[in-house]
Amino acid sequence: MLSYILRRLAGLLPTLIIIVTVSFLILRLAPGGPFDQEQTLSPAVRANLERLYGLDRPLAVQYLGYLRALAHGDFGPSLRSRDFSVGELIRQGVPVSATLGLSALALALLCGIPAGIGAALWRGRAADWLVSASSALGLALPSFVVGPLLVLIFALTLHWLPAGGWEGGSLRYLLLPAVTLALPVAAALARLTRASLLESLRAPYVRSARARGLGSARVLLRHALPPALLPVVSYLGPAVAFVITGSLVVETVFGLPGTGRYLVQGAIDRDYPLVMGMIVVYAVLTLLLNFLADLAYGWLDPGVRHG
Repeated sequence: MLSYILRRLAGLLPTLIIIVTVSFLILRLAPGGPFDQEQTLSPAVRANLERLYGLDRPLAVQYLGYLRALAHGDFGPSLRSRDFSVGELIRQGVPVSATLGLSALALALLCGIPAGIGAALWRGRAADWLVSASSALGLALPSFVVGPLLVLIFALTLHWLPAGGWEGGSLRYLLLPAVTLALPVAAALARLTRASLLESLRAPYVRSARARGLGSARVLLRHALPPALLPVVSYLGPAVAFVITGSLVVETVFGLPGTGRYLVQGAIDRDYPLVMGMIVVYAVLTLLLNFLADLAYGWLDPGVRHG
């Protein structure tokens, strides 16, 4: 298992460097600049600003300088929010986005996997039809539709929950955004778990376990469920990416002070350091959570870690 962990760790840094390099080149080579919206700037002032932030240097020099600063944990100054550095903006927004994303992922796992197990065990019954219909609906409705619909029902009509805001991340303010973000992931997990478990229950080793007189619960937990969860664990990587990118929309719908607003506003303002900082944070979170999913997959399937 240790060699499997080391192999997975060895691939994280090259992947992160590739992401940073491609993102840096796309931002710098795209038309326009961070000071194009300031029409009142004279050419001399614009040149001074570009020299101040190092934008007048060759692209290769800018790239190497950014990598050097990034290695020391320095994301650079924000070109538009000049009272704050990019690191300060990230420290303000990451706790909100991380709380929302992890809550949504945990909620999706707690709801989607048990629902898929129940649908497989009661195949063809009312519970199966209910899970299948709910999953199809959850996958079909986008977050920008589900969010306002939940606000309309639970905030404006029933007055049970607030329509938006954060208030320190209390449960009342976190519930609707987390449910909105978790719904498509839970639906996909339910469908995937149902299909995988149905296939596992028909496997010869499960029939052999039943023939030996083992109880239904033991057959399910020890023989059928572990291999059935392998496709689910494989899906966690794309699920993490969906939760991270989907949080941009959810944060906007519910007015949350997360990193999503910084990424969107930074892209509009062509604030290179701010956009790059957000990309690096999202990339690191995605890679780490994918790494944890790989570890879970290797733990469930010994053939993977010994391959």
